Amino acid sequence: MAIYSDIGVRTGDVLLPKAATDLYRWAVIACDQFTSEPEYWEKVAGIVGGAASTYNLILPEVHLGSSNEATHIQRTQQTMRNYLDQGLFRRQNSVILVERSVLGKTRYGLMLALDLEHYDFNKGSQTLIRATEGTILDRLPPRMRIREGALLELPHILVLIDDPQGTVIEPLVAKKGELSMLYDTDLMLGSGHITGRAVNTEADEARVIAALRALADPAHFRSRYGVGEDKGVLLFAMGDGNHSLATAKAIWEQNKARVGMDHPSRYALVEIENVHDQGLEFEPIHRVVFNTHQPVLTALQAHFGDVMRFDVLSSSTEMIERVNRVSEGEQHIGIVSAEQCGVLSLTRSTSNLPVGSIQAFLDAWLKDGGAEKIDYVHGSEVVTRLGTQPGNVGFFLPAMQKSELFKTVILDGALPRKTFSMGEAVEKRFYLEARRIA
Repeated sequence: MAIYSDIGVRTGDVLLPKAATDLYRWAVIACDQFTSEPEYWEKVAGIVGGAASTYNLILPEVHLGSSNEATHIQRTQQTMRNYLDQGLFRRQNSVILVERSVLGKTRYGLMLALDLEHYDFNKGSQTLIRATEGTILDRLPPRMRIREGALLELPHILVLIDDPQGTVIEPLVAKKGELSMLYDTDLMLGSGHITGRAVNTEADEARVIAALRALADPAHFRSRYGVGEDKGVLLFAMGDGNHSLATAKAIWEQNKARVGMDHPSRYALVEIENVHDQGLEFEPIHRVVFNTHQPVLTALQAHFGDVMRFDVLSSSTEMIERVNRVSEGEQHIGIVSAEQCGVLSLTRSTSNLPVGSIQAFLDAWLKDGGAEKIDYVHGSEVVTRLGTQPGNVGFFLPAMQKSELFKTVILDGALPRKTFSMGEAVEKRFYLEARRIA
């Protein structure tokens, strides 16, 4: 284990399942996926059966707010104790190079822990580690109940670095054949394959740290982004798992006076990835509202007035094509319901991104009782299938360019929440590694 306090990094001290573990049943997808598709999690439970699995250590968010939530949390925390007592983990004291292949794409990342003292999720933050979207504070308490009292953290957090020259991760990828294999398995339900290799020489770790320090050099940072000294260095930007990292931060701030600054919960285990990795694609996050209480077009007209136009289209395919077509001076958002599908076009919007425009409407509409609830979903098939169910409405959004992320966050602060997703749902991170936090 090593701590590099200037860049907020701690390496090593990772727990992996022991060699005899069935990794196919051990690894399951991030708990915040398929939240409107309980059938997915029923399939997971069927595959896992009675095997040792991270499924027994997490609470799928499809169950958040259910009557047995508290019982489920207690059971996961007890299972953590049982797995530790049974010796189901082996310790890996190095950075881990992760290779993930899914849907014909391969991307790479490094497992390390980030110092929560260098992280602030509040709007306008200038910290080294920063949120890329607005953090919904109401979403933290249930997640805090899960983490508080837990012996282990299991990360699905993906954090991005802006490394166009490929200085941090890519040199390790070039020599991956020389690195010892730690795990190698297919992933369930169409999520591809994953391998982990040990970065276990001092020289390799030193090169990683030196490259991160170069990206964080203040003079280089200001020159690269064309900003002044009033802008703090942004080295690590949240990709996926924003609310999970915010939960870890909230717990740390709550407990640090009691546990001391050297406590393991000061850090959070994450996978860092290069935003320029060719295997990494930004996908839009669509919206579905459930059990609407008034016609959506009436509500949209009341909210947007004469800056909006709605064109009815003959198919969702035509709608998707129209939304993804770049149009100067207009924003396009697809709308699907049981009655029709079409494209909402906006001019003179107060938000720079379509997602910001529609989110402002949805927040106000739900607050006024226009619909019962909202969910954030991945993939055109899902938003169409859910949106066309009676009483529901789906909102289809275009993707943002990943090259815009860092400079937008540096100059403008956090993006509207749920602006982008790093890939489709099946591409999300799987729980495989763990780290002791208590």
